[in-house]
Amino acid sequence: MRKLKMGMIGGGKNAFIGAIHRIAANMDGLVELHCGAFSSNPEISKESGKELFLRDEKCYNSYEEMIVTESLLPQDQRMDFVTIVTPNFAHFKPALMALDHGFHVLIDKPMTLTLDEAKQLQQKVKETGLVLCLTHTYSGYPMVKQARKMVADGTLGKIRKVMVEYNQGWLTSLSENDGNKQAVWRTDPSKSGIAGCMGDIGTHAAQLAEYISGLKITKLCADINIVVEGRKLDDDGNVLLKFDNGANGILVATQIATGEENALKIKIYGEKAGLEWHQMEPNSLIIKWPDAPTQIYRAGENYLSNIAKSNTRTPSGHPEGYLEAFANIYRNFALTLSSKLDGKEPTEAMLDFPTVDDGVRGMAFIENVIASGKSDQKWFDFKI
Repeated sequence: MRKLKMGMIGGGKNAFIGAIHRIAANMDGLVELHCGAFSSNPEISKESGKELFLRDEKCYNSYEEMIVTESLLPQDQRMDFVTIVTPNFAHFKPALMALDHGFHVLIDKPMTLTLDEAKQLQQKVKETGLVLCLTHTYSGYPMVKQARKMVADGTLGKIRKVMVEYNQGWLTSLSENDGNKQAVWRTDPSKSGIAGCMGDIGTHAAQLAEYISGLKITKLCADINIVVEGRKLDDDGNVLLKFDNGANGILVATQIATGEENALKIKIYGEKAGLEWHQMEPNSLIIKWPDAPTQIYRAGENYLSNIAKSNTRTPSGHPEGYLEAFANIYRNFALTLSSKLDGKEPTEAMLDFPTVDDGVRGMAFIENVIASGKSDQKWFDFKI
């Protein structure tokens, strides 16, 4: 038993998501930052590594240098996995190279720039037997896991309708022209891909709908919009959904909802009951009955399922937030890798994190939604 050694690509100075990853990775003491290529600028990469107290030789000028150099070291001296926290366009090549050199991969979503690239990573994972984890953070919340368990146990009965919305307001103006670095790359087709809002947050909404419901999207009908004049990619959209059990759904994703912060919420209705969860009030899961008062399940309570309790870090009444959910994904990924290194089979609980298959479905969602939005055809089959 030992800590896993993490190599980080991206996430250097002034990159907010790199710090989020490092906090999440460190929360359970299972992972240590071993090395990094923190920027495409070698000087910034070196400076970033020094600020993180890494030795000079572990602060690499490029991800290529890091992957090759680390792969030549003895097993007990090299990194165990690579975390990729770059913009979308810089996901595929380092991920593929890491897998080719025998390293497991943890990567931000969307997984790649295109569906074809996603399929290539999926094939490489199958060939190598390595693990790829995708950071769909919201599936790490304990009450999301409680919701998933209740659906799987039949508490809601057969699912009839899924309603998920992700409302933000940070792109209500053309902030990419005002020096907002996050807006600059997220609205640039060369860096973000063919989708803006739908790739950035629509994929989170779609993944959450499938994760909790246990269903798969089979058809969709999309209305995709560029609301702010001068923007190159979508900043708003509405999608009708059909699921593989016959249920229907609605997905709304927008970044021009003035005044909204990070308002991800989901409602799922079955024959017996309905449920509701809000990301900005993550400790509560609401269960609605046709013939009984509404119930509110709370994080940290003994009546919750084992899977929810095992992903809860604080006593009841303490917020289980974004960082903790992120850390749950890192922990399960780390426990899976440690089990594999020990020659053991990971448990079902350990394997509870988004994988390369979720990444492929995410890219398929993007490409199908954008194609539907550009077409006059009402329904599109969800093609992968």
